[in-house]
Parts: sequence; C-alpha cells; structure tokens
Amino acid sequence: MLRRPLPHHPRRIILIKSHSAGIGDILRSSAAWAVLKKRWPDAELHLIFLTRWPGYPSEELISGHHLLHSAHFLPLQESRFAGMRGVGPKGWRSLLPELRRLGREIRPDLIVDHEPHGIETAIASRILRAQSHHAATVGVAQVLGRGLFYDHAGPSFARYARERALPLPMDYTERDFAALAALGLEREEQQINLIETEAGRAWRLANLSRFDDRHVLGLNIGCGTPGAEYRRPSIDLLVESLGPVYLPQNVVIVLSGSPAEKYINMRFISDYRRRWGGGRNIIDYAGMTSLGELTGLISGCHVFVSSDSGPYHMSVALAVPTVVLFQENFPSAYHKQRGVHILVAPTTDILGDLLFKKFNGSSQ
Repeated sequence: MLRRPLPHHPRRIILIKSHSAGIGDILRSSAAWAVLKKRWPDAELHLIFLTRWPGYPSEELISGHHLLHSAHFLPLQESRFAGMRGVGPKGWRSLLPELRRLGREIRPDLIVDHEPHGIETAIASRILRAQSHHAATVGVAQVLGRGLFYDHAGPSFARYARERALPLPMDYTERDFAALAALGLEREEQQINLIETEAGRAWRLANLSRFDDRHVLGLNIGCGTPGAEYRRPSIDLLVESLGPVYLPQNVVIVLSGSPAEKYINMRFISDYRRRWGGGRNIIDYAGMTSLGELTGLISGCHVFVSSDSGPYHMSVALAVPTVVLFQENFPSAYHKQRGVHILVAPTTDILGDLLFKKFNGSSQ
C-alpha cells in the first residue's frame, strides 16, 4: 500500500469507533472531536460507529452532537466462521455496501480509526480509503503489525502513556488521543463536551422553570442494566445523605433514570418518606425523558449526583457540578476536572457534608 501524506487542512474527517454503544463510552470521544475542531475549525467530522447493539438509545443523542457533521451507526452481525467468533461473510456482505456508500458520499481526506484492537475497524478504514484517491488513514499501533493497516499510526496505549507520564490503566477519554498523536495533536486537558439540545431546553422550561426560586438536586441512582447493579450506591446512604440534616428543606430532588430504574427510584422515595416525612419535594422522571430531554433535566440542576453510568458523563460534559459515587476504585472512569467530585464508597458524613457545602454557599 502506497503511503499517502497527511492533509495539511482536512475538510472532511471520518472517525471510526466500535467497542461499546453506551452513552458514556461514545461521549468520551467528544474531547478528541473538540481538539480536532480547534485545530481545523472548518473541517466536517463524520462518525462511523460499527455497532453490535443497533438501535441503542445513545444513537439519537450522538447523531445530534454539535461537534459532529454526521453520525452513522452500522450494524455488525456477529457469527461463527471457521470456528471463530466474529463478523463472517454474511455480516460483511451487508456492511461493505454501506461503507462504500458513505465513502463516496462523504469524500473524506482523512480517516481516523480510534480502535486499538479487532480487525473490523481496520478493514473498514481500508474500504473507506479505497473510495478516495487522496484520503490518508490513521490508526493505533497497539499490537505488532496493526500499524501496517494505516498510512500513519499513533503509538500503543502503553507507549503513549509512558511518553506523557500518564498512569495506567489510562483514562478512557485519553485513549482516543493515541491515534491523534499521529497528527501531532495533544489533549491538553480538553474535557468531554455536550450542549443542551433543543428538546432538552423545551423539557427544562416545561418542567423545572417553576423551581427557579429554589435549588434543584438531580439524582441518578442508575445501574439498571443487568449485571451493573453492583455499581449502584446504597439506598440507605442516599436517604441519609440527602436528608434535612445536610440539605436545606427548599432543595428539590429530581430523579432521572431509564424505565428499568423506575422501581429503584420508587424505593428511594418510599424509604425517604418513611425516614424523613413528606416535607421535601421529590419528583421522579425515570422513563419519562429521551436522552435529548435528559440534557435539559441535568442542565436545570444546581448539583447532579450520580452512580457510574451514562448520565454521570452527560453531566460532566454539560459542565454541571457533578458528584459521582463509585463503589470501588475505578480511575480509568474518572473525569478529573473542576466541578466534578469523585467519591469512592463514601460514608454518609462524607457525601452529606459535601452536599451541605454545595447548598450553603461553598462550591469547592
């Protein structure tokens, strides 16, 4: 393969992702999108996501992300071929025409594959490259020989972290910058990014504007996905820490969540009422907002408290003061920036004292 030079001023950049379709996993890439837009403000960014979870809720929100010109979620049909699990001939027969079509329509001059493992995205980058006479490909030389798939390759995660004195395991957001290193681009503390959608603003004005004279605490107990329950904070911890000992009585608690998390929200409200009575205004919106509308719910909060789940990443990206509750140390999932408080297995006093300071004049 004749190595193509990097464009000096790319006009259309294709970004290839796969791995997980969770909102937090995709939203982490927005830091890399922001750095690309800073370097080339007029460039169009086109996301191509090869997904094993077609129709995932994150698709709607990411498709409207303000930094992306377009987003395309192409299903990967897994099967067993020659005794190995992967994308076999049937899956590629449906995927190839879509990749070729997008290559012709977008006409990229730069293609960036952010994935460090798996053959699918590497092949996709070659197919998209073939639709253009000048597009250069960039990838990650994570394992021996992988860099040969691309015109230019950034270092492996281990080398990238070592050269920048970063701890391992590396922050998930940082991982996208291994590929961008081949372009000479650095993260430079860029954070993930999201803005309130039009649907979110309309939802906020319709549902939260009546609390303009009061403080709103958003609570996402979350972790309703099967197998993720272990990441959920204790209901007893939340009931005690959000009680009148720490929170002024005029603080409104607004709960978010998926339809599958409705039951845990109702348990929190029931236990809270039993412990503290009915003096506080608590409203449950679980299952009642799209992800676009959820940007409005979160934006309307003075503080957003969440488990390690999608709304946590959305709150950070929206630059809302965020308190995230981890049940165990998980540094690669942390967002270390101003306004984000990371608590690992906190006691009632630790969480309660922090919230007391938040709602009594101190935001530090």
